[in-house]
Amino acid sequence: MIAFVSGGARSGKSGVAEALVGEWQAARGGERYYLATARAGDDEMAARIARHRRERGKGWLTLEPPLAFAETLAAMPRGSTALLDCLTLWASRVMFEAGLSEGEGRAMLAAGLAEARRRDLALVVVSNDLNEDLPPRDALVWRYLAFLQALHRDLAAAADRVIEVVAGRAIDWKGDDA
Repeated sequence: MIAFVSGGARSGKSGVAEALVGEWQAARGGERYYLATARAGDDEMAARIARHRRERGKGWLTLEPPLAFAETLAAMPRGSTALLDCLTLWASRVMFEAGLSEGEGRAMLAAGLAEARRRDLALVVVSNDLNEDLPPRDALVWRYLAFLQALHRDLAAAADRVIEVVAGRAIDWKGDDA
């Protein structure tokens, strides 16, 4: 089972995603994994990571997967539940750190989703909706947003459940209550 949880910055999407992971893990059993894509590159990010860890509480196995996160999923016990937080940062690493193309990034996402299904993992993927503002003037930012939106479309098409979070409220667009 795969869920895509999106929303604006500080909308409450991580809390909604964590609650969904808790529900799925309670129903399925197995381990609960947090796949962290953020890196503590500065004091602000280090503080955000520490805050997220405190808010999540105990009971999570935290992993920092490589860009090709399908490898990490392949090593998880069958039937586990995982939260990938967040696709936005993962996409920036794909594009800016690794210098990969949109096609390569989309293929890595597809491989991860396929691996989750193959291993009967419940996977929740969180991402920021950054496309609600005026179009950017910078060509590189425009390219990044286009890449991220392509990933979102791919993920929404493949997911069993798609949730948008607005002001801490979950809106189901596909799946359970849609």
